[in-house]
Amino acid sequence: MSVRTASAATITPASFVRDFVIACRPMQWQKNLLLFAAFIFSARAAWVWDDPGTWGPLLLTTFVAFWLFNAIASGEYLLNDALDVERDRLHPRKRFRPIASGRLPLPVAYAGGAALVAGGVALSFVLDEHFGVVAAGYAALTATYSLWLKRIVIVDVVVIASGFALRAVAGAAAIDVPTSPWLFVCTTLGALFISVAKRRQELVLLTDTAEAHRGVLGEYTLDVLDQMSSVSASATIVAYALYVVSAENLPSDHSMLLTLPFVLYGVFRYHLIAERQPEKNADELISRDVPLLMSVLLFALTALAVLIADR
Repeated sequence: MSVRTASAATITPASFVRDFVIACRPMQWQKNLLLFAAFIFSARAAWVWDDPGTWGPLLLTTFVAFWLFNAIASGEYLLNDALDVERDRLHPRKRFRPIASGRLPLPVAYAGGAALVAGGVALSFVLDEHFGVVAAGYAALTATYSLWLKRIVIVDVVVIASGFALRAVAGAAAIDVPTSPWLFVCTTLGALFISVAKRRQELVLLTDTAEAHRGVLGEYTLDVLDQMSSVSASATIVAYALYVVSAENLPSDHSMLLTLPFVLYGVFRYHLIAERQPEKNADELISRDVPLLMSVLLFALTALAVLIADR
């Protein structure tokens, strides 16, 4: 009996709900935390620490925007997995996903995905018109990626990186603060680094079946991906260093450079664990690696301390 048939025979209401939630990939919602970046780095320009009246409403709005992006992203994951169901069944891990295994029927995936995307975008316009435009753009870009762009070499990783950048822009649009060009650049380059690492992981893990699972992998080589990884990692670090010494809303004494070592460690640590564990997704690598999590926490605490000291 096939995995698909056996799974379908044991579906219960509870397992159906569980599998639907799993198919929505809640672990990947952490990517949408980028929406909070604009709030954090608009300190002093849009709000001050000792006046909750200036930051309370902005934080609440960002929180709502975060959940709306979660809904849109989950809807896109459902639609993408439904479109890729046959290819996912060739993957050693993805074949156990609810849709690929047959535990979640395709009609449910398509209907649920469409409802989440449409509802998320509609409510985004209710929250803020400009935020709604960015959310709609993100949904359109992600859908185009699933249908076409992921099959074009290099374009595929650039589009993924652009999706991360749109998250940062959406956070700024939601609270009506200017989008820092440095925030856009740093986010895009950092996401490009992670996207290239993901392609390398797939190529290493799938070896001879890589192209059958994802056609574009047939056009990549490990040497090319290693070079792309080196360039994107270096560019990310340099861009962040330039950002913290040139942004007008950051301390003029350049004390934000104290956060640079954590960025350096985070980039190099991610590269190390991604190469060691090609079977794990980015969300698993980030959320389950204690040293990497510590570097993120120390980065946040250091940035917060610097901004408070400079208020």
